[in-house]
Amino acid sequence: MDHSIRPEFFALLDRLGNPHKNLSPVIHVAGTNGKGSSIAFMRAMLEAAGHSVHTYTSPHLIHFNERIVLNGHPIDDVLLKTLLDEVLDAAQDDPDKSFFEITTAAAFAAFARTPGDIILLETGLGGRLDSTNVVEHPVATAITTLSYDHTAWLGETLEQIAAEKAGIIKHGVPCVVGAQMMDDAPAAIRVIENRAAALNAPTVIMGRDWHVHDVTDSSWAMTVGGETLSALPHPTMVGAHQIDNAGLAIATLRAQTACPVPVDAMHHGLRTAHWPGRLQRIAHPAAPAPWEMWVDGAHNDSGAIVLARHIATWYTQGGQGTHLIIGMMGHKDAARFIAPLASAVPGIASITLIPVPGSEGGKSHDPATLAPLWQGHGASAVTCAPDLHTAVTNLIATHPPGRIVVAGSLYLAGHTLAQVPFS
Repeated sequence: MDHSIRPEFFALLDRLGNPHKNLSPVIHVAGTNGKGSSIAFMRAMLEAAGHSVHTYTSPHLIHFNERIVLNGHPIDDVLLKTLLDEVLDAAQDDPDKSFFEITTAAAFAAFARTPGDIILLETGLGGRLDSTNVVEHPVATAITTLSYDHTAWLGETLEQIAAEKAGIIKHGVPCVVGAQMMDDAPAAIRVIENRAAALNAPTVIMGRDWHVHDVTDSSWAMTVGGETLSALPHPTMVGAHQIDNAGLAIATLRAQTACPVPVDAMHHGLRTAHWPGRLQRIAHPAAPAPWEMWVDGAHNDSGAIVLARHIATWYTQGGQGTHLIIGMMGHKDAARFIAPLASAVPGIASITLIPVPGSEGGKSHDPATLAPLWQGHGASAVTCAPDLHTAVTNLIATHPPGRIVVAGSLYLAGHTLAQVPFS
């Protein structure tokens, strides 16, 4: 494993005028799950407080422009092309340049040249060696839920993964840590704490320094910094885990002073934040009412745990079964993803396995090879289909109206959303 960001990337930034050194205040976010949702909450709250916000996130679901948002609007095609042409021209002598390095450099250039109050910056992979980690002086860092993903690059243990994520922590800059669900999370948190202590960076950790409590059907509360925020509205985004992501957003915004956010703006942000492809109900043309169709980008073990809990909640509340349609990219750990969903989760009526569209040639797990993994955990009613349309059509033809959830890959989520008008 390399031990530093490539010097060629710094040279590229230098040829562009070092835009990363001329940015508005930055909140830098790393983690395995919940980064996009947490950023969506922070953006909605900051905007409700009257601040202009830029964001850099990945991957995109439908259009590349989603990755770079300037003052609340995805970057327009003309500016994007101009910046990409400029960056590619400056990097033409670097044969090892990566897609993410080019897009990150373009994002920095866009942010440096467009007035704004604050930037929400998401890591692409890990943190320590991530191209976004050239930002030297963020006003806060945040580490979301840790899980086993990209282990070939980040390490096989949660402690190793935590060390990579903790690479974004900077000297004296507060670091807020979100909800954890893995059994070995305490050891991973110690890694983060040790890194922060070495850099004299204050830590604000869920369960120790901030807490979610008093969750009812209509509201919830959190305590942070010795103050209790009560009667908070439930997030518009679906799932109990989104309260934890919202709590992380609030704790992070309170840890920085560059852009104050009053409590009423937090309330407004909770009601308006939106992040596509995360337990999102859609009106898919292949699944007319009374069928329900949902899409979720869960693709690793912690994502599967959250999805399994929500399916069980649905079943407890209404007794309706859920039909899963699953497609996974070939580099993802299918066994870790499958285990939480296949182990007698109440409410799963059937499982249909499909390839991820556009990822042939080994880039997508072959559904036929995944079926035994599901069956090995006791899952029944496991079938395969060649594509999403066939899977949905078969379900509708053979089952009474119910709920369909498409999951297993953000790329599959994007493919599904692209078929929905105005999604």
